Amino acid sequence: MLRFLPLKLGRLYRCLKLLLVVGLFVILLMNTHNLFASFQKNELTDRRFINLNKCPACFGTSWCRKFMNGQVSFETWGRLRFLDVFNVKNVYFAQYGEPREGTRRVVLKRLGSNQELAEIDQKICKRATGRPRCDLIQAMYKTEFARINGDVRLLTPEVVEGWSDLVHCPSQRLLDRVVRRYAETKDSGSFLLKNLKDTERMQLLMTLAFNPEPLVLQSFPSDEGWPFAKYLGACGRMVAVNYVGEELWSFYNAPWEKRVDLARQLMDIAEQLTNNDFEFALYLLDVSFDNFAVGPRDGKVIVVDAENVLVADKRLIKQNKPESYDVWYESRFEECDREACLSFSKDSLCSRVTVDHNYYAVCQNLLSRYATWRGTTGGLLHDPPAHIAKDGQLLTLLDECTRPKKHYGRFQAAKELREYLTQLAAASSSATAR
Repeated sequence: MLRFLPLKLGRLYRCLKLLLVVGLFVILLMNTHNLFASFQKNELTDRRFINLNKCPACFGTSWCRKFMNGQVSFETWGRLRFLDVFNVKNVYFAQYGEPREGTRRVVLKRLGSNQELAEIDQKICKRATGRPRCDLIQAMYKTEFARINGDVRLLTPEVVEGWSDLVHCPSQRLLDRVVRRYAETKDSGSFLLKNLKDTERMQLLMTLAFNPEPLVLQSFPSDEGWPFAKYLGACGRMVAVNYVGEELWSFYNAPWEKRVDLARQLMDIAEQLTNNDFEFALYLLDVSFDNFAVGPRDGKVIVVDAENVLVADKRLIKQNKPESYDVWYESRFEECDREACLSFSKDSLCSRVTVDHNYYAVCQNLLSRYATWRGTTGGLLHDPPAHIAKDGQLLTLLDECTRPKKHYGRFQAAKELREYLTQLAAASSSATAR
């Protein structure tokens, strides 16, 4: 009887595959009209689809004219609404066109899943009325987003502290920067909160509380050399950012020389976000292959998901001198059964001047043999050429950067790893030039 078990399982598997194919075919037949309609209609001109009707409980309106004029349109697969069930993060690829400049690819984000967006609506209603459903626009004027009104001159730390990772430990200098660079107002450039309209203030505060990624991109823009995607604008609950390129994961099996160059850039990003002339430390709390992309022309690595970025003001830490502020903070390696996991203390990141978190995050989750993503282990620098593997220096530095054996060993290992990768990249370039 047992001999027939594999046969039965095989038949069952084939039957399930057939049922799945038949089911998809039936769905397509049932949605034929909607399918053709999807290709004929530009849903990005629909106020309800982009949730413009929910403003000021939205992320902005600076790009609404472009959306309403039909200058932004989904690419082929993005037009098929029945595929949204697979698009949990609500990230879409689209084409944006200007009459004189032609079209270019952009990325559209709702900044959350449908469930997360529904939950924020419920929270707003409960705070305003005590019920999970209500008139959202009226409810917004009864929340803390509206209480910070035109009489309030500045956005201060005690008001927004802890609302999100961006403002887990905000300084006045950081908040002034956020307000001054806020792109969803025509009168940007002033750090005075009172210069914003009521609706603009509410939109800024909701973005800060729900998903501060747009504010990170605006406050630390790519035009000034920060390694983030360029923020373009928003309409309702749809945010547009510049398309960077393919995600880092696409390069996992790229030629060794290419992977070395990408690894060098990742370590440079870790250094730039940790130590810069502005004395803002930007700590990446969510580091995975999906959160970085590579430019198709210049090969530049860019952070494309900046929701979980904690910003610590080193200047304020030095001024306030909290306990152990000048003691180096060493992130602790911990094995876990999940992909792309990290161990950190937000309070420690906020109270120390010298921190190795970004080096640890990049080494553990992207470069070293401990990196695990989509069921694959080995990291971006897997399978080095024989002469490099035999030398052993790369493996030693990666291990020390991820799981240091020496006290404060990660700081030195990260420095030496950056130098070593730079040498390898330069050697590869020289060899190619010949």
